[in-house]
This record gives sequence, C-alpha cells and structure tokens, in this order.
Amino acid sequence: MPCLKVDHLSKTFRGGVFEKDKHVLQSLSFSVPEGKTTGFIGVNGSGKTTSIKCVLDFIHPDSGSIEFFGEKRLTPEIKRRIGYLPERPYYYEFLTAIEFLQFHWRLAGAVGDFEARALEVLQEVDLIKAKDRRLRAFSKGMLQRVGMAQALLCKPEFLILDEPMSGLDPDGRALIKDIIRDEQKNGTSIFFSSHLLNDMDELCDHLVVRLGC
Repeated sequence: MPCLKVDHLSKTFRGGVFEKDKHVLQSLSFSVPEGKTTGFIGVNGSGKTTSIKCVLDFIHPDSGSIEFFGEKRLTPEIKRRIGYLPERPYYYEFLTAIEFLQFHWRLAGAVGDFEARALEVLQEVDLIKAKDRRLRAFSKGMLQRVGMAQALLCKPEFLILDEPMSGLDPDGRALIKDIIRDEQKNGTSIFFSSHLLNDMDELCDHLVVRLGC
C-alpha cells in the first residue's frame, strides 16, 4: 500500500477582472511507496508547491482524490504520522529554537520526553549551540535547518519536504542529504521536491516529474 496516492488532481486559481485564470494542476496522478524516497521534480513554477499544499489540505483542489495510508481523510491520527517542511516556512521570530520546537510538540499533541527529543534533533541539524538563541538572529540557512528539526521532531513515518535544501550553503546541503539518508535507513517514507537533478540522482528511489501545464 502506498503511503500517499494522488489521483487526477486539478487546481485552477481564478484571475481578477483583468487577469486570466491560472491552471496550475491538470489531472495529476502519482503515488509514493512506503519505505522509499520519492523525488518530486520540475522547473520553478510547475506546480510542485501547489500540489503539496493540496495534498496536505492547506488549499482545496478543484477535483481529484488524495489518500494517506489508504485513508481518504487527513485525520488527526494520520497527521501525527507525517512530518512536513514547507518551502517558505513562517517562524515566530521572538521564540528561541527550543521554544519553537516545544510549540510544535504541543501542537502535534506529542507525548514523551520533549527535552531529550528536542536536543536530539537540534544536534542532528547542527544547531545545539544555538538552542537558546532567538530565531530572529538566525541566518536563512539556520532557519531552514531548524525547520528540518521541526519536521523530524515527532519521529514521523512519512516526511514531506518542499525544497529542503533551499538557501543552504554546501555544508548545509550535505547535512540535509545525510539526514535524508539516515531517515531512509530507518525506513521512513520520504517525498521531497526539488528542481535539481543531482539531488534526485543521489537520494531517490522513484521520481515524479512535473512538466507544467
């Protein structure tokens, strides 16, 4: 059973008085097998982020069906099995890194030893020394890495990453790739978007290609 199945997904954004409608997705179908890494590749503007937002119910598609683990509703139980890193995450800049993770831990309704898990993921993304620093003082690359820490925090079965290496320097890119490889070894299902073929070649078992509408 795939952890994600998308069938004939379509989405159009309505234009204004002097603008044409924008057909972003037209009958998009794909699946993401469990325990594998699936790359979602396409040029900028081909609808990758819109597809992910539709999949996660942030925006509503015009037509089509979406299933997670065989379920047609994105229930709270299903959401707890998913980790997500958006392309352009929004951060409360007055929070420290550890407070940011605690906020998401509570939102997810997670149980267990938060402090131990938070320190573990901050170590994983090389931000342990910045755990008490406010996010407003973070560089773009550091913000991307703390976002990755948030996605990993609750030990998800399925990771959805939208351009996870965006804005990172070579060391940061290597770090995120190592994290993806570690998650692969642990059996995590991964779906990540990129417009870089080299990343897909290095990391992916399967590809979904967006050619644009």
